[in-house]
Amino acid sequence: MGRGKMVIERIDNTTSRQVTFSKRRKGLVKKAKELSILCDAQVGVVIFSSTSKLYDYSSSSMKSLIDRYMKAKQDGDHLPLHSDPLLQEAQVIREQLHNLLETHRQLMGQKLCGLSIKELHCLENQLETSLQGVRAKKEQILTDEIQELNRRGTMIEQENMELSEKLLLYDSTRNMNGMGSSSAVTINGFSNGEQASYMQLSENNEGSAAAEFGRLQVQYNVFGGD
Repeated sequence: MGRGKMVIERIDNTTSRQVTFSKRRKGLVKKAKELSILCDAQVGVVIFSSTSKLYDYSSSSMKSLIDRYMKAKQDGDHLPLHSDPLLQEAQVIREQLHNLLETHRQLMGQKLCGLSIKELHCLENQLETSLQGVRAKKEQILTDEIQELNRRGTMIEQENMELSEKLLLYDSTRNMNGMGSSSAVTINGFSNGEQASYMQLSENNEGSAAAEFGRLQVQYNVFGGD
């Protein structure tokens, strides 16, 4: 049974793409060598990988091939010997971004077609490691929140004790001030009003006793005195 027709399109999986690049590059160089030998042709191959790594092959001198090529160009176009460093850096960044997006999709359970058992196992380990990190972070946050609540509870309890002590001190001071005021207005066991009534009663009694003594003295003089 013949092999099915292969669809020529970009390979999404990074590992598979690198393996295919290595195989196809070696095959291309082999074909270039065969073409040079069989047809007595000057052949040059220049390959840049997706990470801007250079691979080249020439049946003679690469420099002479490039010089011949540039002379053959009628419109004055030329092949740059070295790529612009900024373009190389941009290409590397694009490749890294693509790899990150691809990894992200795989971690989300997407684009898993074409992955081998080994690649799926590595992906599973990455997910497990990420899950352990999430759990550890969650436990740390919960522990910190519990410690903060305990600290606040201790502070509130201490503040309540201080307020209770201040309230007891305030009540004790107020009671002592009330007793002092009562003693200040009391003399010999009598209040100010009671003392005034007592003094008035004493004066009245003294006046009555003097009047009675005078009356008895007059009677004595009348009935039997000299």
